[in-house]
This record gives sequence, C-alpha cells and structure tokens, in this order.
Amino acid sequence: MTPRGTDWGLALLVLAGLATGLGTWFAGSPGAAWVFDAHAIGGTALAVVVVVKLRRVWPRLRARPAGAWRGVAALACVALVLGTGLAWSSAGRFGLAGYTALVWHGALGAVLGAAVFAHARRRAIRPRARDLAGRRQFLAVAVLGAGAVAAWQLQRPAERALGLPGARRRFTGSYDAGSFTGNAFPTTSWVADRPRPAAPGADRLRVTGRVRRPLELTPAQLDRGDALVATLDCTGGFYSTQRWRGVSLGRLLDEAGLAPGARHVRVISRTGYRWSFALPDARTLLLATHVGEEPLTHGHGAPCRLVAPGRRGFQWIKWVERIEVHHDPDPAAPASTVWSSFTAAGRGDA
Repeated sequence: MTPRGTDWGLALLVLAGLATGLGTWFAGSPGAAWVFDAHAIGGTALAVVVVVKLRRVWPRLRARPAGAWRGVAALACVALVLGTGLAWSSAGRFGLAGYTALVWHGALGAVLGAAVFAHARRRAIRPRARDLAGRRQFLAVAVLGAGAVAAWQLQRPAERALGLPGARRRFTGSYDAGSFTGNAFPTTSWVADRPRPAAPGADRLRVTGRVRRPLELTPAQLDRGDALVATLDCTGGFYSTQRWRGVSLGRLLDEAGLAPGARHVRVISRTGYRWSFALPDARTLLLATHVGEEPLTHGHGAPCRLVAPGRRGFQWIKWVERIEVHHDPDPAAPASTVWSSFTAAGRGDA
C-alpha cells in the first residue's frame, strides 16, 4: 500500500470501527451478529495496517522531531483500543477503576475516532488515483481482508483449545452472570439512575395516550401469570438468562383499547428514562413483576420492569411508571437515557 493509501486506510478503519461499535449497542438478536463480526474483522485489519504504518514512521519517531509526541500518543491510543478489545474477548470479564474493560474499549474508541476526525479535517491530503487503484493496491487490500477474516475465524477455536474464558462469551461479547438465579444477577443502571424505593402502596402503572380506556393498575394487578424466558444482555458486558413473569404489554394494550392513530408505544420510568417501540413490537414485550419466581428487587426495577427479548439491556426499562400510546415515534428517547440521571427522581431526591 502507498503511504497515502495507508493513512486513508487507517482513518477509514477507525471510523468503521466507531460506527460498528455504536451499532453493537442496538444489536441484541442473533440476526444482528454480523455487526459484531464486522467490528472484530475491522479491528484485526486495523492492527495490521498500524504495523505497516509503524514500520514506515518508526525511524522518524526515533529521531524525536517536533510534534513526535502526537504520533506516539496516537499509537498508544490505538494500542489501548485494540488491546482492551482483544483482552475482553479472550480473557473474560474484568475491569479497572469500576468499569469493565469493554466500557474502557468503547470510551477509548470514541476518543480515537474524534482524534482521527479532527486530524483529517486539519491535515488530510486527497488520495491520488494510484493510492486507490491498480493491481498492487487491490492485492494488498484483498490480502488484508482475507487475513483479517481468517484471524477472526480462528479466534474462537484457539480460545477453546487454550481454555480461555473468551470461548464462552455470547455473540455480543458478553459473559454469563447469574443466569436462572432470580435476583442474584448484577444490578446496573444506564448512566446513574438511582431512585428511592417507592412508598408502600404508592406505586401505580398508568396506560394513557391514544387509548379508549386509560388504565391505572397496582403492582398486584400486574402479576397475571404471563411468563417467558429471555436474556438480558447489558452493553457493560454481561448477560443473564432468566424466567420472567408479569403481564404481557399486548394484553394491557388490548384492555385499554387502542384509539385511531395508535402506532407507537412509549415505556417510561419513574426517573424519566424512556424508550419507544413500534406497536407490533410493543405487543411482544412483557412487564415483569417477578424473576425466577421471586418478586423483583428495587435494584432490578421493582415493582415492574420491561422485558424486551432481542434488545440490549438499556432498553429494558426499570421502575416503569407509564405506558403512553402515540402516533409518532419518540426521537428524544435516547437523550432521556442521559438526562434522567439528573432529574430529582433519578438522583434519588424525590
């Protein structure tokens, strides 16, 4: 590869890694496993291109010219991103300073992506035709791609042969934690929601919006015996498969009666945290009051939480307070996952 082609290849692989990394947050079903595969293959290709780049610039870096620290810092960031990703996928679930290696991998990847974008805006040089075309360039890219795919295919067999924990991870990269143990699985909240437990008898679930008969239900009225086995897969790096019991959201929507124009359902937490689902998807969800025949604990969202099979854990809304039926989707829902932690209820002040 030409020097300029190498630089552009590095930039594109970093940005592709950032895009596929973000995509993994929303890929919870086996049919979306290709997003994780693409992320892993891209990371392997990035490691190879970094080695090619380093061989070319190492003599200059050793001479310590002005500004060399930028190159060293960039190299260190790339090494940390690739290293944390490889360590997580092979060595098992571990963390540093209260955050898992997977979280560090994502945070460092975001920093690297921002740095590459800023560098490209300042100093990018347009590629020439010979940097993109030609037999040598085609062969180099083909060999790089084939090698990355081969390394990705060999990783799981190698982990199994060496007895590494990575061989037991789910396709999302998450590791099992407390499956079929009731409330014993890890307690986490997206960002920092930490509401107080509700006063006894004060909790109510309301179904409102485009419905014919608004509902107001106590926690006891939500335990209808509807049950399913589903896997909560947290973007922080663990998964837990449990038997959940409560009431089907589809059943509640039928009881409320849908009014004309009902197309989207918002599930809203007491903290203001919420997510929106298309009506056909919402009908398949469960409002759980029990896990493994145990009543949900407060940390797991009591008196009821959403169970959303095939979706990542941050969409399994806890401390559900309202179900709202609307005509339009809710584009502001992703922002609520951040600002809910700053509300009075989210901080535990109300």
